[in-house]
Amino acid sequence: MEIQFETATELARRIRSKEISSRELTDIYIGRIEALDAEINAVVVRDFERARRAADRADSTLAKGGSLGAIHGVPITIKEAYNIEGLPTTWGIPQLKNNIADEDSETVRRFKAAGAHFIGKTNVPLNLADFQSFNEIYGTTNNPWNHERIPGGSSGGSAAALAAGFTALESGSDIGGSIRNPAHFCGVYGHKPTWSVVPQRGHSLPGALTTPDIAVVGPMARSAEDLALAMNIVSGPEPLDSPGWQLVLPQPEKKKLSDFRVALWPDEARAPVSTEVADRVQTVGDRLAQLGAVVSDSARPKFDIERSHRIYLGLLNGVMASALPDSDFESMRLGAAGLDPDDHSDDATMLRAAVQSHRDWLRSENARESLRMAWREFFDEWDILLCPQTATPAFAHDQRPFGLRTLEVNGESQPYFKQLFWAGLITVAFLPSTVFPTGTSSEGLPIGLQAVGPEFDDYRCIDFARLMAEEFGGFIPPPGY
Repeated sequence: MEIQFETATELARRIRSKEISSRELTDIYIGRIEALDAEINAVVVRDFERARRAADRADSTLAKGGSLGAIHGVPITIKEAYNIEGLPTTWGIPQLKNNIADEDSETVRRFKAAGAHFIGKTNVPLNLADFQSFNEIYGTTNNPWNHERIPGGSSGGSAAALAAGFTALESGSDIGGSIRNPAHFCGVYGHKPTWSVVPQRGHSLPGALTTPDIAVVGPMARSAEDLALAMNIVSGPEPLDSPGWQLVLPQPEKKKLSDFRVALWPDEARAPVSTEVADRVQTVGDRLAQLGAVVSDSARPKFDIERSHRIYLGLLNGVMASALPDSDFESMRLGAAGLDPDDHSDDATMLRAAVQSHRDWLRSENARESLRMAWREFFDEWDILLCPQTATPAFAHDQRPFGLRTLEVNGESQPYFKQLFWAGLITVAFLPSTVFPTGTSSEGLPIGLQAVGPEFDDYRCIDFARLMAEEFGGFIPPPGY
């Protein structure tokens, strides 16, 4: 594989052994961005000169026998939503176009402490609130597999940059699939960590300091090994908690795929997926069974999925609406007050959630605890849940207002946000999930699946994805890149 597509783990080894210098590798990525990114628009904030200076420092340190860390001299990019001192953090919001960060986010700080340097930041949708990645400031990001298709969102620029070979490693964020959707659509790896195991300080709008409920930040890469490497670097307590807390995540114990007990959840009437995606779950499960794994397509956690999804939508919109201007909040409050009390549709649930009281949130928090207990019981019997991430492979760009958008699944039109189900099923209970590539669809577009595990068993999910790549193959570059 060409060097621009090699893993960050391998690139770090090459730099340490002086097969290539950090400056040479940095210039390779910068050259690819300058030559190819005009047609993708992934790396929308560029910091090339500081990156070159950092690369030179890394090479000088190595020449003197020193080391900056596990990814010494490796050039990377990161989602625009993270603060990097001296660069804009806008979340695609036009009013924040001139918001320049005065310090690094915690994830950026930890990557730098491990020896990496940043060549730029990657595109996002407005307010990180879409399955696509476009905004008035930076424009539209295209999928390297097909420029007419979306790369996903909200970490769409991150996934596109990885797939196109513009960066060695990335980091996204996820509350509604924003790491996992783009990984699936672009054929790369993405890990949604257990809630709160990776600090979110500095992945925020101005003035926001607290860790939002159910939202996470986490790594994206071209291999499961790189996800594990990145988690080793960025996981740990929030800075304010570090004097009294430490994080010790369980290490994977399974040595081969035949050691796993895998539950399959290929489709669900609540949120149907395309036949091709559902079949991919079943096909992978069948091959795992042939290898000797214990596989079930009927095992399910013991809770009502409608209730689970309502809890998720309530918690999700409680977070997403928290920064609304007062005028928007008042308008939504009036709208919610006018709803029919018997209207329990997703739209009604999300509207009520946007203006919910603290009393309502506490009740959802209590209900969520029952879901966590049910999942814990489920994972006492099963090691991994294998399921879709979303309903279809990458779909065509659609920048109409949300209310006009739909998604075609098996020839039928579905509400645009119905696909939140598969992300929310996992997110609401704080579970870790690794999306890994499984090859392409009949249209030549990537299909990724979720490998879900119990809370805090992040490395189990990641290592399952690593073993899957050894057996079935992992990342492949898009044609033409």
